[in-house]
This record gives sequence, structure tokens and C-alpha cells, in this order.
Amino acid sequence: MLDFDFEKLCSVSLSHLNVYACLVCGKYFQGRGTSTHAYTHSVSEGHHVFLNLETHRFYCLPDDYEIIDGSLEDITYLLSPTFTSSEISSLDTNNRMVRAYNGLTYYQGVVGLNNIKANDYCNVILQMLAHVSPLRDYFLNAVNYRGMSTTSSDQMHLLVQRFGELIRKLWNPRNFKTHVSPHEFLQAVVLCSRKRFQFTEQGDAVEFLSWLLNALDLALHRKRSSIKPGPKATSERTVVSHALRGTMRVHSRKIMPVNMSEEEKATLVDNPEYMPSTVETKFFYLTCDLPPPPLYLDEYKESIIPQVSLSTLLAKFNGTTEKEYKTHRDSVMRRFELRRLPPYLILYMKRIVKNIFTLEKNPTIVNFPIKSIDFGELLDPECRAHHKYTTYDLVANIVHDGPPTPGSGTHRIHLLHRGTNKWFELQDLHVTEVLPQMIPLSETLIQVWAVNKSILNPAYSPSTPAVAGETQVDETKANGGQESTEVQEQT
Repeated sequence: MLDFDFEKLCSVSLSHLNVYACLVCGKYFQGRGTSTHAYTHSVSEGHHVFLNLETHRFYCLPDDYEIIDGSLEDITYLLSPTFTSSEISSLDTNNRMVRAYNGLTYYQGVVGLNNIKANDYCNVILQMLAHVSPLRDYFLNAVNYRGMSTTSSDQMHLLVQRFGELIRKLWNPRNFKTHVSPHEFLQAVVLCSRKRFQFTEQGDAVEFLSWLLNALDLALHRKRSSIKPGPKATSERTVVSHALRGTMRVHSRKIMPVNMSEEEKATLVDNPEYMPSTVETKFFYLTCDLPPPPLYLDEYKESIIPQVSLSTLLAKFNGTTEKEYKTHRDSVMRRFELRRLPPYLILYMKRIVKNIFTLEKNPTIVNFPIKSIDFGELLDPECRAHHKYTTYDLVANIVHDGPPTPGSGTHRIHLLHRGTNKWFELQDLHVTEVLPQMIPLSETLIQVWAVNKSILNPAYSPSTPAVAGETQVDETKANGGQESTEVQEQT
């Protein structure tokens, strides 16, 4: 069966230029002339029909003439799926199953991703982002990112192109099989991250998520600036920022050392270093701190699995709860005040912690409802009045199973298919339907909550002044450097 999921390079010369796919055996070869590998293959093996992977044209070799036949359109669509505006707008309401060429049925967008070796941490992030509707709708239309710069000095365009191709294949209603391989996209990830993220060894899912969002946001900013140069193009938000980025204030005050005398503390009162400070910053996700697990066994000499409610974890961001953050030099008290909620809110449960010697995993179970969480309760009255909708529903839930040591744990994801309102569990190639009641019983790592526009915020007041806007993302966050925003490091 034909498979266009792998990197498009010649199987003999490993060149990316002028590559053709043999429609008989599925192998890739370079060129079409008499001295090329494709020509040699057609003569030696008797395979005569080839597809140009760039122009999507069919040729007969060695006679070298173009084949124009409507029956080959399915192959062209498999190579590069396309979607009309009406098809994109109906994805969240479509409840019909489609049949793949191999006879299996599946729902659009609910297909497995191949685990090449140890890239399950990437697969769950890709499945999650593929169900963020604004992001999905943008990348399903290839026209939105077709005109990106392809200079050799800027490799981020390759990441955007490959990400868009993968999203289109995940939502392809005419797939030949019920799974997709992310190999081509992961090759771009290895290149653009300077080998920080590999698909041959296990990695951190939240680090990959943060890097990918910043990299896509930066690349789309560059594309917009090249098309519409000027300060307005620079200040405009991309689809990534518009869908996933929120705003918060971080209030900090440095704690004086306990071994100081009262006289020394009095001299430091007016020191700017010890005065309270407030910073307004942006975030792509909120880090929720899990309570430490109990040290002792229960009466049956078994480990106690603690439980905590999601509302307890979210109290960290209500603007009044203070928490001490220690460094090797001093301690700082911080409290976090949400100012703007994004349409899609990502929560990260800080379950895996690195201590001096090794990685430790917190087994605490987080209890949460699947629908209708009012995040407006975390906002002050002024900010809440500015939000028309503050009620959110869960759309994706990433789970980490097993020990935290590298190469030992695995990732899986729960996804909501909105057309049928059914929940599915995806672990690499395996796709199974699950009951929504089973989702909170797992060791949640990352969640995505979507705003529910059917429930109006009762405190909404259109006359309230808008909260602070967005700013540009630091370019170093997408070039193999520290990808986390300031809030992500602080929280």
C-alpha cells in the first residue's frame, strides 16, 4: 500500500530534489531523465508509473510522458489532502464514520500515530493540538502558510509546513489506512530544535509542547512580517497566540533572611530589592503544583494514593494565594493573578519533579468534572466583567503511565470527538472508546479546556475597559534555547 508519510528523499542518493514515487512498489527515486535513479528503476524492475512529489503530476517511464487520468486523484489527495471552507466549518458537527481503503472505519481526526521508537511523548502533543479548533482550522487550509520564506538561514518555515501536512493527514476523510506516521514532521523537529527533541529516545512532553508552541508562533510572526512589513504586522497575534495565550500578573516580594537582626532588617526595608514588585506577562499553559504524597503506609501497609480536586490546584491563580519559592540564595513569595483567559486553556500538572539525584513522580489523582468549569471564579471582578464567556469544557487529557525514569514511562491521551460527543483513548496506533467517568481516574499530566460559548458569563459587561494586550515572543525560545515563558518558569 502506498505510504507518503515518510520523508521525501531518494532511496538511492538520499537527495530531496526532484523526487518521484514509484506507484508500484512505493519507493522514492530522484529525477526523470535517462541517467536518473527513477529511469533506471523503471527499466530494471519494469515499474512504469511515477508521481512527482512536488508538482503532484504522474509520468510514465522510461517513455517520459505525462499521465492524465481522473482515477489517480485519490492518490494525489492522499499525498496532499485539501479542505474547503464548508468542510472545515462542519468538522465539529460531523458524526459520520468514514471508511479507509483497507476497509476499516474511523472518525475524522481520531486516528493513531505511529510510534517510530520512543516518540509517544510527541504523539500525544500532536493529537492534542490537532483538536484545538482554531489551530486545526488554520492549518487545514494550506493557503495560510504556503507563502512562507524558504531561506536556508530560517528553518522554521519547514516546521510550519510539516505541521500543517500532518494536521491535514490526521483529518483526512479518505485515508488509505487508519493511522498516520509523524516521521516527516519529527525530522523537522529534530532539525529545528537542534537535536534537543529526538524520536529515538523518550522526552518531556510539556517541554516539547512549550517549544513547539513558541516555535510555531515565532515562525508565523516572521511570515506575517515578511508579507506585511511594519509595526502593525509585528504587534498582531498569530493563530497560536490568539487561541492559547493568556495574560497574568505576578506579584513578588523577597523574604528577608531569618538569621538577620531587627536592626539589619530595618535597613533593608527601603532597599528596592526587598520591595514588592508586579510584572505582567503571558503564558501558554498554567502549571498546577500537586501536593506532596504521604510518607507513611495505610493500616494495611499499602501505599496511600492521595487525591486532590482541580479547584484546589487552581486556587494558586486566584490573585490572593501566596506561595514561597526557594532558590539556592534566597526565597521569594509570589502570587499569581489571571488577567485574560484564552479560548483554549492548557493546564500542566507538575507530576514529575527532578531532585538532586533522580526523577520522582507524584501519584496524586486529580479529581475534575468533564464539563462546565467556571474559570471566571479565578478572576477579579474587573477582569471577569471583560470576559463574555468563562465556562470551559475538557477536550483533551494527556496521561503519563509508569515510572518517570527515561525510557520507562509511556504517554496516552483522551480526546473528545465533538461530532458524536464520545471520548476516545489513543496510545500510538491503538484507538479505543472510553467512558468519560474513567478519565479522572488516571494520572493526568496535561489538559486542554475549551471555552463553552453556549453559557454566557453573568458578570459580563461590554463597557469594561479591555485588559492588557499581547507582546511579541522572544525569538530565542524557538531556536533550541529556553522555550518556557517567564510565568512558566516561575510557576
